[in-house]
Amino acid sequence: MADTTASSPAANCVEKLKSYVKTQKGFILAAEILISFIIIICYAASAYGGYSAVAICEMIFAMVFFGLFMMEMDKQIQVINWVWTDLFRAGIGAVLYIITSLICVIGGAGDGARIAGGVFGLIAGILFAYDTYTIFLQVKSTRQHTAASTDDGV
Repeated sequence: MADTTASSPAANCVEKLKSYVKTQKGFILAAEILISFIIIICYAASAYGGYSAVAICEMIFAMVFFGLFMMEMDKQIQVINWVWTDLFRAGIGAVLYIITSLICVIGGAGDGARIAGGVFGLIAGILFAYDTYTIFLQVKSTRQHTAASTDDGV
């Protein structure tokens, strides 16, 4: 007879997902994935679909980092400094979203889907910039706590 008290791996993964989305970092990454998906839809409906490349790349990167942090693989794979990698991902995403969104909003006359994608892109740029800021604060706080003493006195 099967043991019904043991949790299945799928249930364990769903529990990790639920608990990680409740954290600040998990909520930000989930919001980044969702808004990137909305931007992809807007640009796909536009006459100029080439702007969707930024949204696709940033959504994939956010999904990868969401999975890594949710499954706590960042603690197992210590070859890469995940905090700095995430900082660069979020910073580059913020800059790219703001640039492409301004281009779409300014030059999107007559194409409502392109303008909508640009507006959502500006919101995504602000979200990615906020993510960058929170990661920067995390880096700054860990540097202050782990700073070595420079006092040569005995």
